[in-house]
This record gives sequence, structure tokens and C-alpha cells, in this order.
Amino acid sequence: MVFLSLLATSILGLLPAFARADDPSAKCLALKNTLSLENTTILDATYIAAPANVSTPGSCQSSALISAAPLCRVYLVINTTATSAVHAEAWLPDTWYGRFMGLGNGGLNGCIEYADLDYATSLHFAAIGSDNGHDGSSGLPLLNHPEVINDFAFRAIHAEAVIGKQLVAAYYGTPPSMSYFSGCSTGGRQATQAALRFPADFDGIIAGAPATDSNHLLGWSGLLSHYVGATSPDTAVDASNSSKFISPALWPAVSAEILRQCDGLDGVQDGIITEPDDCEFDVDALRCGAGNVNQTDGCLTEDQVEALRNIYSPLLSASGQLLYPRYTPGAEADPFAAAVFGGLFSSLAADWERYAVLNVTEHDFSNFSVHDIALFDAINPGGAATFDGDFSAFQARGGKFLTYHGRRDPLISSTNSKRMYDLISSTLSLPPPLIDDFYRLFLVPGMGHCFGGVGPTSFGQGIFPGTNLVNDSAHNVVLALVDWVEGGAAPAVIVGADGEGNERVHCRYPIRSVWDGEAWVCEE
Repeated sequence: MVFLSLLATSILGLLPAFARADDPSAKCLALKNTLSLENTTILDATYIAAPANVSTPGSCQSSALISAAPLCRVYLVINTTATSAVHAEAWLPDTWYGRFMGLGNGGLNGCIEYADLDYATSLHFAAIGSDNGHDGSSGLPLLNHPEVINDFAFRAIHAEAVIGKQLVAAYYGTPPSMSYFSGCSTGGRQATQAALRFPADFDGIIAGAPATDSNHLLGWSGLLSHYVGATSPDTAVDASNSSKFISPALWPAVSAEILRQCDGLDGVQDGIITEPDDCEFDVDALRCGAGNVNQTDGCLTEDQVEALRNIYSPLLSASGQLLYPRYTPGAEADPFAAAVFGGLFSSLAADWERYAVLNVTEHDFSNFSVHDIALFDAINPGGAATFDGDFSAFQARGGKFLTYHGRRDPLISSTNSKRMYDLISSTLSLPPPLIDDFYRLFLVPGMGHCFGGVGPTSFGQGIFPGTNLVNDSAHNVVLALVDWVEGGAAPAVIVGADGEGNERVHCRYPIRSVWDGEAWVCEE
């Protein structure tokens, strides 16, 4: 019994503005006993008549807000193989605009993203999110379960697309007119896998901060923590006694020096480095010693300076080939940077190596190196690497791919999204602006991982409450994608807002964001 034999529901023409069941409550409750979908069991169906906090299954969170009620909430399990299954929730709003949206995950986790479900249904999509094939935030369920790894690596998103669209067609009496996907981080990697492996699943895809080239990304995360002395993900063993460790009290001095050297490169002293790839950070300026600007306040030892030099240098293989870009200057100031510099070995890298690569429960990370990353590449569990430029099938069927990445992302290098863009452009022989017909990358100065950071960085991502401040396609990446897919209006820019009246135009790569003396403009 293999789920991949299922065929996706066909996509028909545009529907009327919305469809409303005559008795949505009765229709919702009947789903559990009347609907039969291949390899799928509906575990519960509940009609939510008004906004409410509801209890949630699994170990990730205990409750979730449903603000977009009235809607039908469906909890189901999809048996992807005899040894693997995907649990999912579908939210089916009474006021439906004919559109379907699949949603992604984060990290190595198996957590349904309830904030994303609430956001999608608030825009009147029928939406579905899954646990990615396992419960909880740990990678432990991957241990000795290759089919669970396959769900995580590529299959869960396909499962939710196929079954989700069939569920929508059964509930509303008509299939969705258009199908979309939205995810950030691991969700961005899943978005990329969807376009590569299952190009018929979605008409439009949003990939935020995509964790592509994931074996190298995870290895890089491990090495970043290793550079500052971390040897174990165990909270009882941190790097605070290592001569390489840079304490939380010292990182502000590092950030201040980076801004001193690079903030003005874009012509504006605003705490934002618009193009961090132009920042040639001289780490020696922080070394304790005569003539150092930080000689008496926040200077670093030789071992700490060497740690910084490694952090802000590209990651190369043993033979000198680029594995992953350097850490982004300025991103160390984001609170999430503690995940790699806080004194513990990266839990993501540790879980991936132990449970997916080596199939062991214990491993010594004290000598972690590029040789471990070579092992990641050799095994590539589930084909999770996701660094392939052949989007030809997705492009040929008219799919649209919109991706964004914060330039102050502390967990995934935004420079890697440039690499992905360039790889697709080269593979398909589509130089800019020809690739822009179906694939657009927006780089967002000041933004952290998926949201937040410094400056106007909210543009309808929906990843976190408050990222949807303005409901029009110029300010909202979801609505911009809908306009592109359904109306042919490709987004030239995305306008970010901060909720305080400040806005900034974010440009599509390779167009640059330039200060013209009065405002930020996009200049080729």
C-alpha cells in the first residue's frame, strides 16, 4: 500500500465568488461517517460556529485559535505506506472563495502549524496542514524508520495535497479552482520539493526562507555551534568553559562592530545592512590589543577571533569546494541566533546525524567536521537535500513560484536563496528576466527568520500573528501570488510594513534595493 499511487484531483476553471453549504454544521459532522478516501481515516469532524480556542492533538501545542470561524474542522490520518502515516487537519470555512492551500512545517518537527491554518482560512482558503509524518519537534521518530524519513523529506506535502483536494471537493461539491502552497524554513524546502517532485499538485507556491541544500545547511549549523566550542546538544554539557565560546554579553560588541563597518554601505545609517554580501567584515578589529577600538570594552581573545573568522567565512569541503555560504553579517543580532551560538551543539544537526544518517541514539560530536557533511551527502536520507534546478515540469504547466528570504536570517543564509535562484536559472537556461516569468525571489533587508527583525518586514507571510498588516496584493505575498496565478499580474515588488506607518519596497533578485536620497527604490 503506497500512497504515491494516488492521483491528484483535477483543477477546474474559476468558481463563483464563494460556496456556502445549506447546513454546514450537519454536513461537517457527517464527514466522519460518510466520506471514504483512499488509505485515509477521518478521526474527527467538528463544526466551529464562532471564533474560539480549541484543543489540539499531538505533543506540539495544547490549544489553537480559530478566528476565521464558522468552519468545519477535520482531523484525519493518511496511511502513506504500511509503516508510515501522516496526521493532518483541514479547516473548511463556510465562506470559501474556491481556493485550496497546503501548508508546511518547520525544523525537523512534526507539528501542524495552526497559526498558518488560521491565517489561510481568514483569507477564505480551504486549508490543510500536516504533522509531516511524525509527532513532536524532535527528530527521534526518524530513527530506523526510512518511510517516516520519506514522509518528512517529500511525501507528506504530496499526501496533504491529494487528500486535501479530494476532501474539499467532497465537502463543497466542487473541486478547488486553484491550489496553492505556503511554507517557511522547512516549509520552504517542502515547497521546493513539491515543485520538483509533484509539479501538478499546486498552481502557485510560496517558499519563505527555504531550507534548501539541506544536508549542507544542517552540517553548517552544526559547525557554527562547533566553532564556538559546542560539542554536545545535551543541556548539561555546554560550551561556556571553552576558550572559543563567545558569551551573550560579548555578541552585542560583535554586532556593533559589524554595523560600524557595514551599515553605511547602502548610504543610510539605520541599523540595516541592505546587501550583507557586500560586507567585508574585518574580525581583527575586535581582537584585544593596542589600537583596538574595543580594547577595554568587548574585545575578544585570539581563540574567539578565530571562531568569528570561521563563522563569517564560506564553508568549504576538504577539497575546497563551496558547501554553504558564510554566516550573514548582522544576523547574529537576532534572538534566534542563540540556537547556534548559545553553547549547545545544534540540535537539528545532531538529530539529523544520529537518527536519519547513522541510525543511532548516541554519538560524539566533539570532532564534527566537513567529513560528517560528506556522509550526509552520501546517504542523503529520503532525498532531503533539495538542491536541484530542474523546475521544467512545474514551469511547463504554468506554475508560479514566489520565494522570499530575510537578509538578517540567523538560521538559514539568505545568500543560499540566491544560489538556488542561480541554479534554476542555469539549469533551465533562463537568465534574468526570463526566469521571472515563473520564479521570483524577494530579498528582505532587516528581516529575521521568516518574520520580524528590523524595519518594515511584515508583508502577509502569515507565519506569525501580526505579519499580515495590510490586505492588498502590493503588501501581501499571498494575495500577490493569487493575482499572479489567476490574473497574470506578476509582483514587481513586495511592500513591507511595520505597523507604525513605515513601509519599504522589497525588490526581486537580482534587482538591487537602492536609497535615492528620499526613498528606497529598486534599481537594475
